[in-house]
Amino acid sequence: MDVCIVGIGIHPFGRTEGVSGLEQGVFAARQALADAGLDWADVNCAYGGSDASGKADIMVNHLGLTGLQFINVANGCATGGSALFGAYSAIKSGEFEVAMAVGFDKHPRGSFDPNPADWGLPQWYGDTGFMLTTQFFAAKIQRYMALHGISRQSLALVAEKAFHNGALAPHSWRKQPVDVDTILNSQMVNDPLTKFMFCSPAEGGVALLLASEQRARALGVPLVRLKAAIVRSRQQGSFEVFAPSIDVERGLGATPIASRAAFEAAGVGPEDVDVAQLQDTESGAEIMHMAENGFCADGDQEKWLTERATWIGGRLPVNTDGGCLACGEPIGASGLRQVYENVVQLRGAGGARQVPGTPRIAYSHVYGAPGISGVTILER
Repeated sequence: MDVCIVGIGIHPFGRTEGVSGLEQGVFAARQALADAGLDWADVNCAYGGSDASGKADIMVNHLGLTGLQFINVANGCATGGSALFGAYSAIKSGEFEVAMAVGFDKHPRGSFDPNPADWGLPQWYGDTGFMLTTQFFAAKIQRYMALHGISRQSLALVAEKAFHNGALAPHSWRKQPVDVDTILNSQMVNDPLTKFMFCSPAEGGVALLLASEQRARALGVPLVRLKAAIVRSRQQGSFEVFAPSIDVERGLGATPIASRAAFEAAGVGPEDVDVAQLQDTESGAEIMHMAENGFCADGDQEKWLTERATWIGGRLPVNTDGGCLACGEPIGASGLRQVYENVVQLRGAGGARQVPGTPRIAYSHVYGAPGISGVTILER
């Protein structure tokens, strides 16, 4: 029996003065319930997470004290994907019929400022600046560009697409297109990445309602099947966020491990995917993740981007709502936003950003420190 997504809800991303992260999560949960035609009392269990806005289970004070099982999830930027895995597993096991995955956050302005000790690292690592993720990402993409012939132009093309798509998405933060020259000539943050090539910590909330296929059919909602929900960690020798060194003998990172497992579980391959949402904390991340998720070979991204193959209408539309670059990244909600967007696309409800034709397979990938990836595959 398949697991289906029967309801989706989102609080717009960006900055919402006077509304807490928790309240944004509650807003999204109520929207998802209304979308499915269900009441909070119909939900058997919930998995939710937040990085900076308290415990997700406090939502029950607003939604109703029904006694349901509610599990708090914390897994870095992969929190949303991990919450979804929990809800998926609860339905797949046959234990429950209806489950919610929810995430929200409200980050302060400025870059993330993690403590080295919280990540098992010595203080010197933070003193050198590598806990500032912009510096790590810049070092990683510099290495990748040198190895595989990726240009700064390609970094800018990723950002240009993101802001174009974000301008078409009601829930995005950045709604103004930005041209390639402006992106390339904007303030340098960490070479080769300029300010328009990075996402920003943000606010927002997303909720997804999952149900068994039997319950979904009874509800009479369009069937969007969750064919795979996979979360994986890294192998020895992988090069991940906060890694203090790189091994000579390389191991697989979390993303290719999760991607391969998801394709196997869903019984499809990269060539079957009609629309994809890939983690784009910065422009270089989307480029690397195109290859790590199996959609192209290392270095082929240069051609893909020049040909606009990842734009809406291209052979593989990527980040159709603008991704993290245009939406920002509220950690608890970001991975669920990707799946929300894929459900919208499979329903044919994307409006100006709708992928042409009738997309059938949708793929999402979220990546979090210190090397956790979540991949989901949906089928309509």
